[in-house]
Amino acid sequence: MKTAVLGGGLTGITLARLLHERGDDVTVLEQGERIGGLCRSRTEAGFTFDAGGSHIIFSRDTEVLSFMLSVLGENADRRTRNTKILYKGRHVKYPFENGLYQLPDEDRFFCINEFIKNLIAVEKGEVLPPTNFAEWITCTFGRGIAECYMLPYNEKIWNYPADRMSHHWVEGRIPRPPVEDIIKSAIGIETEGYVHQAVFSYPVTGGIEALVKAMAEPVVPSVRTGFRVASVREEDGGFAVSDGRTTIHADRVISTIPLQNLLPCLSDVPAEVQAACDALRYNSLCSVFIGLAGEVPDISWLYVPDEKTGLFNRISFPSNYSSEVAPPDHSSILAEITYNDGDAVSRMSDAEIVEHTVASLVAAGFIPSRDDVVYTGVAREKFAYVVYDTEYQKNIVIVREFCRERGIDLVGRFSQFEYLNMDGCIRSAIEFVKGYP
Repeated sequence: MKTAVLGGGLTGITLARLLHERGDDVTVLEQGERIGGLCRSRTEAGFTFDAGGSHIIFSRDTEVLSFMLSVLGENADRRTRNTKILYKGRHVKYPFENGLYQLPDEDRFFCINEFIKNLIAVEKGEVLPPTNFAEWITCTFGRGIAECYMLPYNEKIWNYPADRMSHHWVEGRIPRPPVEDIIKSAIGIETEGYVHQAVFSYPVTGGIEALVKAMAEPVVPSVRTGFRVASVREEDGGFAVSDGRTTIHADRVISTIPLQNLLPCLSDVPAEVQAACDALRYNSLCSVFIGLAGEVPDISWLYVPDEKTGLFNRISFPSNYSSEVAPPDHSSILAEITYNDGDAVSRMSDAEIVEHTVASLVAAGFIPSRDDVVYTGVAREKFAYVVYDTEYQKNIVIVREFCRERGIDLVGRFSQFEYLNMDGCIRSAIEFVKGYP
């Protein structure tokens, strides 16, 4: 049995490795000249940045975490998380509910008072079950935490109104804070949230792409780059996959590419299926790379909910992940901006985005002076985040059912169209191969 895997990102390469290890004949078809997908990295002028936004290696899934670290081997370093939220000029501990003691007095009171009022209302049965993401945030954290941080930050990163997003995906991804942690945090007793991220790993050299390259080592001869899939058709009980010049014949096809790229490769797509696919929402990502002479704050990454601070929703400090991703006596900042086709960010040039980002970071005190900037770069990823709008569950079922009927398997973030982190992508590949005949 010969398997064609569409896409050479983290999911596609993991699938190829696992299938290869069990003796399958597998070919990976990747449109780019390099594998990696959202986990590609760029090295220029001695600086290494992750093109698909800041990535770190962590997981609650001990099997997947062990797998990632074993693949990286000695090219892995460990760091203790030091993550902040930029709130009214203060560096508040992350997650927000664990840093309430660092808020201005009035805001701290607002957050704890609303949390307790909401808790009592929930216990009395006075709070209706949430029907959207905004309502879920408020009935989980109370109006104070919701309005001060959770709503503005989430609407900034998703670039979409929270009251038009589904809440089906948040359980387990956004933990409900224990009541005692909220109270401790409000009076200044240290607590930790998201403890599975408390210690994380990162490649010493090569950026996050080093993980994908290491994953690919056993299957390098099976990877074809520069192959942009143009058609997938059924043929003699199998499939013929073509880029318009070369045709690959396979018994089975696994797609890890975005559904929006897969459907145009298929013939006779019903109008209702195409409409459902077109309605699936996603965000694009602009990553801004800044290399500096000198040091940056001892912060892993920092969330920025306030629109006035800058367009970016998160800034990270890759030179704090590894001492080898910046030249000696230099450091680095990566700023992430989500956008959609047709909006203001999509119309800005790379130079305009760099200018905005540098000016904003100077104003916020993260860059001492423009004179310290020695390198800048920009990377854009069309498909970055899956956005769960309130019509998502209806639309994704239609598209998945159509692909199932065509005999095409879907695995990975933009093929399953699920908001999967790196560990989730690897887990999806592991589970798929376990059930693959």
